[in-house]
Amino acid sequence: MQKSSSIIKDIITFILLVVLVVVPIRLFIAQPFVVDGESMHPTFENGNYLIVDEISYDFEKPKRGEVIVFRYPGNPSIFYIKRVIGLPGETVTIKNGITTITKPNGASLTLSEPYISARDASSPTNITLTPTQYFVMGDNRPESSDSRVWGPLPARDIVGRVLLRLYPPKAIGVFPGEHNFPAITSSAKTSKS
Repeated sequence: MQKSSSIIKDIITFILLVVLVVVPIRLFIAQPFVVDGESMHPTFENGNYLIVDEISYDFEKPKRGEVIVFRYPGNPSIFYIKRVIGLPGETVTIKNGITTITKPNGASLTLSEPYISARDASSPTNITLTPTQYFVMGDNRPESSDSRVWGPLPARDIVGRVLLRLYPPKAIGVFPGEHNFPAITSSAKTSKS
């Protein structure tokens, strides 16, 4: 009799721990995400199992090159995974598959993107982002529905950044797929008249 009450007490303690520890972590700090589709190939493949950090962006803003998960602006029940390309206030220009970023002060950077599988030169783009918008694209440009198709991503739709890849085992890593771009520091070119 005493043994069965001890088992029941252990089960109740375990359930309370799950509710008090695991559930808040899952809801507010990190959540699992499974890649569905080929838009991020070769960086992420269909079926990759990821952990998304949901708390960092409460303290800092997304940076160019980070891979994020967000709610699709056209249907918030759908989640997408893409790479941050343009930051708030910048102008993103895509011509012949080459991406150039221009800051409000006129300084610009043509992105070197070694992670992309294929360039998509089908549709030129030139868009200036508001202070609350990001420009995101998939690494498999010809197969990605991204900001080139449905427009800038509102900051409020960002869920978090990819923190861990746990599957497949041969690709386990922290901040998988992130790419560090050089800062845009040069001043705008001026012409003499």
